[in-house]
Amino acid sequence: MIKIVVDVFSGDNPRALIKGTAAAVNQYPDVHIVMPGDPEFLGSELALYDYDKTRLEILPASEVIGNDESPTVALRQKRDSSLVKGATLLKNDPEVGGMISAGSTGAILCCGIFVVGRIRGIDRPALAPILPTAGGGSVCLIDCGANSDCRSEYLAQFALLGASMMRSVCGVEDPRVAIVNVGVEGHKGNMLTAQTTKILKDMPVNFVGNMEARDALSGKYDVLVCDGFVGNVLLKSIEGTARYVMNDMVEALKKNAPAGLDLSFVEASEKEVMRNFDYNSYGGAFLLGCKKPIEKVHGAANEFTIPCAVGQTRSMILSGMVDKIVERLGQMERKTTEE
Repeated sequence: MIKIVVDVFSGDNPRALIKGTAAAVNQYPDVHIVMPGDPEFLGSELALYDYDKTRLEILPASEVIGNDESPTVALRQKRDSSLVKGATLLKNDPEVGGMISAGSTGAILCCGIFVVGRIRGIDRPALAPILPTAGGGSVCLIDCGANSDCRSEYLAQFALLGASMMRSVCGVEDPRVAIVNVGVEGHKGNMLTAQTTKILKDMPVNFVGNMEARDALSGKYDVLVCDGFVGNVLLKSIEGTARYVMNDMVEALKKNAPAGLDLSFVEASEKEVMRNFDYNSYGGAFLLGCKKPIEKVHGAANEFTIPCAVGQTRSMILSGMVDKIVERLGQMERKTTEE
């Protein structure tokens, strides 16, 4: 049985996430879910749904960490919060394989570093969402907001983490890794990208060079490496541009369509396309680099998000991704020592 912690209390709509958690229990018969939080509230909400009660347990927690709180202060002062209780269980219980939370990015990052712990050889955990690409594929963007200021060593580690996730979650045998840059030419970029390029050329990843942001969803690459500042801007630019272009296209079609034409297909098509860019459809972003998988879902996530996130975390646990990263880092360390 695969045990996963699901923290719903840190999100904007806990009731919807509770509903989604019950649905996830039904969708994955080999998953056992632990929900930290107020037992009375959880119990009354879960009573509304039909699910296998033997595979969902409640972990009492009396506090919630809000998005407006200092992550480090909240971590120290709210030891009985749903997020800290969940992260502590993840760290201490060998049967618990991963955790999902809709909480504050900063608080989740602090829990990953100070409670669960980093993988040896990883300096900074990074947030990595999986995005849709042309032709129905997927691409991993790493980092998308956990580390605004980075050194080249961090980015090189992000490449290793992102490639490992694409193998384990998306089944890509030899992920193509690229650095987000201002041009594909080797001489383009700044000191950070130039130094990262030198490191990646000697690492056990399929490094294919620089890429431009306009090709992020082209399907030409499997892992896009950048610092958290660039990654966050890129991610939100993609989401915002997709909404703007689709709205503009729909209005143009309505304006230029022949009189009397049934336009119901236009809105149906818009919803189908935009579903690919909806965070509720692609789960969340993984905090890669910790000793166990942690997935951060959007604060405004709904009942459809949790089953997707549980499926992704389940795949990562079954793949043994963390152990494989540890093994690969050990091989790199031994190689460096021998040289």
